[in-house]
Amino acid sequence: MHQAVTKPVDSTRRWWVLAIVVAAQFMFGVDAFIVNVAIPTIAVDLHATPAQIESVIAIYLIAYATLVVTGGRLGDIHGTKNVFLAGVLGFTVTSLWCGLALSGTELIVARLAQGATAALMVPQVLATLHLLFTDESRSRAFGIYGIVLGLAGAAGFLLGGLLVTIDPAHTGWRSVFFVNVPCGLVIAAAAWRIMPSAPRRAGTSLDIKGSVVLFAGLLCLIGPLLFGHDVGWAPWLWAVMLGGGAILAGFLKLEHVVARAGMPLIDLTLLADAAFLRGLGAALFFFVANLSFYLVMTLFMQRGLKIPPLAAGLAFVPLALAFVVASRHSGARARHRGTKVLIEGCALQIAGLAALAALAGLIDAPAPIALALIMIVFGYGQGLVMAPLSGAVLSTVKPVAAGAASGMYGTIAQIGNAAGVAAIGAVFFAVEALQSPRAGFLASLALFAALIMICAAFLTWMRRASARS
Repeated sequence: MHQAVTKPVDSTRRWWVLAIVVAAQFMFGVDAFIVNVAIPTIAVDLHATPAQIESVIAIYLIAYATLVVTGGRLGDIHGTKNVFLAGVLGFTVTSLWCGLALSGTELIVARLAQGATAALMVPQVLATLHLLFTDESRSRAFGIYGIVLGLAGAAGFLLGGLLVTIDPAHTGWRSVFFVNVPCGLVIAAAAWRIMPSAPRRAGTSLDIKGSVVLFAGLLCLIGPLLFGHDVGWAPWLWAVMLGGGAILAGFLKLEHVVARAGMPLIDLTLLADAAFLRGLGAALFFFVANLSFYLVMTLFMQRGLKIPPLAAGLAFVPLALAFVVASRHSGARARHRGTKVLIEGCALQIAGLAALAALAGLIDAPAPIALALIMIVFGYGQGLVMAPLSGAVLSTVKPVAAGAASGMYGTIAQIGNAAGVAAIGAVFFAVEALQSPRAGFLASLALFAALIMICAAFLTWMRRASARS
C-alpha cells in the first residue's frame, strides 16, 4: 500500500493546470458528440449494420460507466498526474486506432478501448480542481469548467460536420478521431511539464471483480438490444438478457461481500436513503433519453431528410448554446425553487419533442433551420435539468459519502446513456425497416417524451422523500 505523500501541492501555476485538465475534458466532451454527426457516413463507408452503428456509441459508454469509479480510485492510489497522463495518452492512441479501423467490428473494439482510457482521464479533472482551488477562486474555476463542458457539445456538432464535409487529406469520417491525436499529445506534454504531483490517498483499494461483473452484466443486458435487429430477434437473445439480469443481481450480492472487506465499486448502503434512490431513478430515465436523442435526430436528418453532415451539425449548434445558457441560469434558480426548476425543464423538453413531432408529421422535408429553432426549446429544457440534477440527487447524502454517491450517480448516468442508445436506436431501426425513417423518428420521439415524464415523476417523488427526511 502506498503511503500518503506529505509534500504540499504546488499551486503557483494552477490556472495553467486548469487550462490543461479542462482541455482534456473538452476533448472528451467533443468526442461524445462529434461521432454522432459522422455515424451515417461511417455506416456507409464500413458497410456497418444498424447494430454496429449503435455499438460504436454504446460500447464506449458501457466501458466508461463500468470503469470510471475505478479510474478515480487509481488516481487516489497512484496520483492524479500519473493516471491523468496514462488516460490522455491512452485516449490519444485509441483515437488513432478508431480512425484506422477497417471494419465495423474493429471500430467497436477500438471504441471499447477508448472508453476505458477515458475512464482513467476524466475523473482526474475534477479531482485536480478540488485539490488546487480551495479558496475564493474555486467558484470561478468551476464556472470555467462548466462553460467549457457546455460548449463541447456545440463544438462537437460543428466540428464533426466540418471535418466530414471538408474531408481533410481524404480521410473522411476518420478525421473525427484523428483530430484527437495532436490535441492529446499537446495536452499530455503540457501536463507532464506543468501539472503538479498530487498526494496519494492511503487505504484506497480497487474492486476489480465488481468492475468485471458489472461490465459483463451490462453487456449481456444491453448487447441483445444492439444486435436484435440483425439476427431477427432470435429466442437466444432473450436468454442472454435474462443472464445479464442474473449477473447484475450477482453483482449486487458481490458488492455486499466486498463492502465487508474493503471499498466496493458501489456503496449499496446509500440506497437506504429514499430520496437518493428516487433521484437515481430520475437520473436513469433522464439519461436514457439524453444521447439517444442526438443519435436518432442525426439519423433522421441525414438518412431520412438527406441533410448533409455540415448542415446537420449546424442545426444542433443553437440547441447546444441554449443548453449552455440554461445551465448557467438553472443553478441559481434551483437554489431558490428546488426541484421545481428541473420539473419545468422536463416540461420544456416534452414541448420541444411535441413540436418536432408536429413538424415532422406535417411537412415532408422540414428545413434544417426549422428543426434548429424547435430544438432550442428542447436544449434549454435539457440544460435546466442536467446542470442541477446531480446536486439535487446528492443533496440528502452525508458529506462523508459524497464521493461514493457521486461515483454511483456518474455510473448510472452513463448506463442510462448506453441503454438509451441501444433500446431507442433499436426501435428507430426496426420501425424504419418496416415503414420509413420518419415513422422511426416519430416513434422515438414518443419514447423520449414518455421517459422524460417518468423522470419528472421520480423528481416529484424525490421531493416528497426529501421533505419527510
